Amino acid sequence: THLITAIGKDELGQQALEIVKGDGLSNTLIQENSKPTGTVDVHLDSSKKASYTINTNVAWDYIEATPTAIEAVTAADAFVFGSLALRQTHNQQSFETLIDKASYKVFDVNLREPHYDLTVVIALMEIADFIKLNDEELELITTLMDITKDTLEEEIRALAALTQSQTICVTLGADGAMLFHKGKIYTQKAFPIEVIDTVGAGDSFLATLLFGLLSKETPEDSLALGCCIGALVASKTGANPSLSQEEINEMMGW
Repeated sequence: THLITAIGKDELGQQALEIVKGDGLSNTLIQENSKPTGTVDVHLDSSKKASYTINTNVAWDYIEATPTAIEAVTAADAFVFGSLALRQTHNQQSFETLIDKASYKVFDVNLREPHYDLTVVIALMEIADFIKLNDEELELITTLMDITKDTLEEEIRALAALTQSQTICVTLGADGAMLFHKGKIYTQKAFPIEVIDTVGAGDSFLATLLFGLLSKETPEDSLALGCCIGALVASKTGANPSLSQEEINEMMGW
């Protein structure tokens, strides 16, 4: 796994770099520039659901399509991108260079006010092979695209037909998740947990699901493990908590 992003030449940037290296991830595609390292203010409501103030004009708003980044995307099994990273013109131009090199395009829809343009989001869905979004984002997008269906499954199938995407996954919070993959629908109930905070749970879910599908695991097993990992992350503090194999085994019933 490689992260194509940018940090500032400041203390926060160095801390982020040390965390990445400490977790055994490559930092070769993490760029440095003169902008401050990006920060996000997180607020948890009474149900522990997070809302975000995502600060602008920061380092990751100015990612370059460097030769090493282009080479990495060309060689990768999948290129994962989110709408938040494309909120400004500079990154949109870099993205156009990178997306042309991707063999498998994974779009993580992240609709955070005011950091998105729905016409851009729809255009990104149309070039993606795999789309991940939550139930609130699905409702907003289906309304905009005049998709009127009676069930969630019908909405997902209609969206897949309009975007020509082989895979669409919708997370449903306490109701689990639904996956459309190569013409079939798969569902997974949520694992019962006490929610501490939901920060990072969706990202952890997507990473696990995608890893399973790319590793040729079954869609059912990939979706179940994704929901398990997402639940465990939500049961702990912070976006990147440590998870033990033992607690994963216990939740999965292995």
